[in-house]
Amino acid sequence: MVKEIIIGNVKIGGDRPLVLIAGPCVMESEAATLHCAERLMTIANGVSVPLIFKASYDKANRTSVTAFRGPGIKEGLRILAKVKEALEVPVLSDIHSIEQVAPAAEVLDVLQIPAFLCRQTDLVVAAAKSGRVINIKKGQFLAPWDMENVVGKALSAGNDRIILTERGVSFGYNNLVSDMRSLPIMRKTGFPVVFDATHSVQLPGGQGGSSGGQREFVEYLGRAAVATGIDGIFMEVHENPDKALCDGPNSIRLDDLPALLKKLKAIDAIVK
Repeated sequence: MVKEIIIGNVKIGGDRPLVLIAGPCVMESEAATLHCAERLMTIANGVSVPLIFKASYDKANRTSVTAFRGPGIKEGLRILAKVKEALEVPVLSDIHSIEQVAPAAEVLDVLQIPAFLCRQTDLVVAAAKSGRVINIKKGQFLAPWDMENVVGKALSAGNDRIILTERGVSFGYNNLVSDMRSLPIMRKTGFPVVFDATHSVQLPGGQGGSSGGQREFVEYLGRAAVATGIDGIFMEVHENPDKALCDGPNSIRLDDLPALLKKLKAIDAIVK
């Protein structure tokens, strides 16, 4: 049995229905972040899918040094605190260093370990020691069974509030592939598993100075992943992905989300 984890008013894992983790790749402004969160709440409530709002205050692993990274931790956490208070929704963001753990844990309900940092023992342990739920993204360079060791690092800190997220594995140059076998394999750890349907269609560095993406395949991979019995689906969304300051090519339009969620919810109900 997969552990059930309570995050504010959201329950994920066990035999619970699918949970949505969604938001913009990066905070572009306070107004845009609040607007996106409000629209997501309306959409999620409309189809009765629990929501965890995600948005990055700093994208530290952008392709180019000139790429937009976000407002930074201080301003970003202030905005996320406002979202959390106004909408009563759990919030999630990335942490990139041990120094970020303490201030982030004061605001965030979920601390996310980026895929590139999932093997950083000190960071994983520090995040676990915060007592917050931690969402660990599987590195593009790891096999699914390697995540058992990552889970062990978090458990060594006395925290069993762990979520694991699959976001594809490197396949040649500037490409990722999703192996659906990884989802049930990671669920054997006993912790909830989430599929990142938008990062899985990313083409890392595919545009030279930035990453490309194939958002037209988000629905297909999402449907396949939900059919395996996962606990949550992760998607980056934007009002106008073609104008997004980060990960636009693999983000989906907010207007397209309701129909997609209805399909994913129907598949989830059949499987569970």
